[in-house]
Amino acid sequence: MSILLERTDRIATVTLNKPDKMNALDLGMWRQLAETFQSLSGDDTVRCIVLRGAGEKAFSAGADIEEFERERNSAEKSRAYSRVTQAALAAIADCRHPTIAQIHGACVGGGLEMATMCDMRICGASSRFGVPINRLGLVVSYEELRGLLALAGKAGTLEILLEGRVFGAEEALKKGLINRFVADAQVADEVASAARRISHGAPLVARWHKKFINRMLDPAPLTAAELDEAHLCFDTEDFRIGWKAFLEKARPDFVGR
Repeated sequence: MSILLERTDRIATVTLNKPDKMNALDLGMWRQLAETFQSLSGDDTVRCIVLRGAGEKAFSAGADIEEFERERNSAEKSRAYSRVTQAALAAIADCRHPTIAQIHGACVGGGLEMATMCDMRICGASSRFGVPINRLGLVVSYEELRGLLALAGKAGTLEILLEGRVFGAEEALKKGLINRFVADAQVADEVASAARRISHGAPLVARWHKKFINRMLDPAPLTAAELDEAHLCFDTEDFRIGWKAFLEKARPDFVGR
């Protein structure tokens, strides 16, 4: 299988499983990735999703360039190909549950685009980042730019694209592309700890916060109904569980209702 899905308690791990090609995705993998995230998004038993690449050499190099001769060798074919890749990126970005990119090694090209669609990104100290697409004569589409621009801003995104330079974890942190980096051997444990902390929180609250933050990026004025939605948490069973646990100095066991 090229896309692996594992479940441990309330945490799902999606693995891009093509380590011999730096976990580059062919067209079938892009479709499967979209289907996997869409399915997980609709599963209320999920509390957190980790996206990673197989092995330690690469998170992902993005699209499989060797496939382009057959699948993406004209503007017409590129339009069809992009509908598939953009659906996968949108499925990650629009997922209702918190997502973490677990980054080992290279995170470049479409791999970096994928990582920027996650809510958090944690990498190893030796990880490398960049979008050296100017060497291929290819353009990053509007939808593929969305996550990169949101994190690195105009100046940082233009620097990344115009220079096509590959850079390290410390620079990625300064550019806002990652949340933090740790020693390479500690990445899996650091991500697992973050995922556990998220999974122990109230799942409805996590989904609301994702929804609210994404909505606030839209300049359209908030409606009265949208403003009122922030008060609905007080009618949930999870609020009563959390409130009671706080008073009793106990850890809450949220039920997602």
